[in-house]
Amino acid sequence: MAETPDKDQQTEAPTPKRRRDAAQKGDVLQSRELGTALVVLVGAAWIAFMGPMVVSTMETMLTDALSFDAADLRDFDPATTAVRLIAIVILPIIALFALTIFAAIGAPAMLGSLGFRAQAFGFKGSKIDPIAGVKRIFGKQGMIELGKSIAKVILLGGVGAWLLFGETRSMIGLSAQEMRPALANVGNTFVVAMLVMSVALAAIAMIDVPAQMYQRLQRLKMTKQETKEEHKQTEGSPELRAALRQRQRETARNSARKAMAEATVVLTNPTHFAVALRYRPGEDAAPIVLAKGRGATAEAIRDLAGEHEVPMLSYPQLARALYYTSRPGQIIREDLYMSVATVLAFVFNLDAALAAAGPPEVEVPQGLRFDSRGVPEA
Repeated sequence: MAETPDKDQQTEAPTPKRRRDAAQKGDVLQSRELGTALVVLVGAAWIAFMGPMVVSTMETMLTDALSFDAADLRDFDPATTAVRLIAIVILPIIALFALTIFAAIGAPAMLGSLGFRAQAFGFKGSKIDPIAGVKRIFGKQGMIELGKSIAKVILLGGVGAWLLFGETRSMIGLSAQEMRPALANVGNTFVVAMLVMSVALAAIAMIDVPAQMYQRLQRLKMTKQETKEEHKQTEGSPELRAALRQRQRETARNSARKAMAEATVVLTNPTHFAVALRYRPGEDAAPIVLAKGRGATAEAIRDLAGEHEVPMLSYPQLARALYYTSRPGQIIREDLYMSVATVLAFVFNLDAALAAAGPPEVEVPQGLRFDSRGVPEA
């Protein structure tokens, strides 16, 4: 017999809102292994490309510092000399510093976690709670981090031991070499060791990033009840939406009630739009738009038209043309006179017209034809 899932079990994928809220609180995707790997890779690359130049620069600085003549003794200026000597090596050091900062920023940027989040800096009592701290250390996440650290030490230690044993013979022979070749060999060995170590760290990061993504997904998962509650908060409960629609209808009815008492005809889309027109021969120079609306307002206009026994006719193109080209209280556009006059002639002779052929066809000018979004039709 299959087991029924616990209602409090986190089985649902996190919603976009859940992810946003977690990120604002500082719970973002992060990998310390990726940051460490990038910084070490940048440092190793700097040593490989800039190392020989830095060694040569240091040699030049040392030679310059220990070389002096009578003029140097006569015009002794230690501050100027120090600035000149430091300037020789300062640019490579600044380049290393800039590259390191770039790598440190690049890690969260690659994970989409770069940014300042004020809520993450807020005071949290759990951070200083010793019991909570012990639970974090000996909990599941703490054990995972401990296992990662042990695996990293074993991997990097193994790589380092392999490199040292491989270079043992050449290192023993360094004492028989001259100073420059010996230093060059040591430098090459160090550069190779750094590059291999950085590649090993990059391999660890490639494993850690998917693991961090999985752990964060599991951490943000929601229960079915949490999903329902969030949906209610975001979209509104059915009862709230129904109450909101009712208030919209009441507001629309109140605003259109007076206008509908004078309306001659209501043109509809037939459900999305409604336009109430008035035309009194001998009093109005042209048909006047009394009220117009879409959605809840259109529904209210249709309801009021039924209460006041105002004729309602379905002319989608004409209703949209009037809706998008006129305002309540104004006469209609001149280029719509003929179309509206055809409808009014039918309304004024409604009984006889219905007994004949029904509502007449109406031609709306090409430039006044709109779709439901108000975009002119081609």
